[in-house]
Amino acid sequence: MIILFFGDLVGRLGRVGLAKVLPELKNEIKPDLIVANIDNLAHGKGLTAKTMREMVALGIDCFTSGNHTWKKEEPLIAARDSAANLVLPANDLRVKTSERYKILTTSEGEKVALVNLLGRVNMGDQTVTCPFKEADKLLEEIQDVPVIVDFHAETTSEKVALGWYLAGRAAAVLGTHTHIQTADERILPGGTAYITDVGMVGPGDSVLGVNKDTIIKKFLTDGPIIFDLPESGPVEINGVVIDLDATTGKATAIARIRRNVII
Repeated sequence: MIILFFGDLVGRLGRVGLAKVLPELKNEIKPDLIVANIDNLAHGKGLTAKTMREMVALGIDCFTSGNHTWKKEEPLIAARDSAANLVLPANDLRVKTSERYKILTTSEGEKVALVNLLGRVNMGDQTVTCPFKEADKLLEEIQDVPVIVDFHAETTSEKVALGWYLAGRAAAVLGTHTHIQTADERILPGGTAYITDVGMVGPGDSVLGVNKDTIIKKFLTDGPIIFDLPESGPVEINGVVIDLDATTGKATAIARIRRNVII
């Protein structure tokens, strides 16, 4: 089973860039399932029904989210109806039981479960339960199906710790949120694919997807600013490809994807 997973999709450039590259990647990789993190989908924060419909039309099978999910609460309600396979952070107390994880089925009848968890270190004012304990509950609940965890967290230490904690129990632990692709992809003992951060799909000439001059000004003045996103230019397409053994449910390989296109 081949899973193609994209890191945080950021704004219009991220959506347009992915639409341009995805057909080529599908032909090259021939994935059984495609997953994308959409925490920054609508102008960098949150999601809307319109932006979700765009991604569903591209052929993405399931979506994970993160700490910006609730930035646009009314659009989020509509977006929930736009994608049946939207997974929200399981350890966020606002999330419905039905959205804590999804079990996906490939065209060959193989199954995989997708889980989304939020980190608690340096994540701002987030009311979430312990991701480690929540992972234990979910793994006990999800039986006989490989589990892929999107861990949306800030610090490398928390991500690495969860990777080791779930080694041999989850099929994959994939870090998102920091938008910078790390070069530490590997298979942990017990067959768990791991990477600290998948990276982002968004503006390349930016600071984490936001206009670089805006962020530089914030650092220089330490004052309030309005985030703005580039509307054209290079786009980074970051993701990973995971090979799962359908018989054992263990990961056998993980490889980074890094492409660039101009919009």
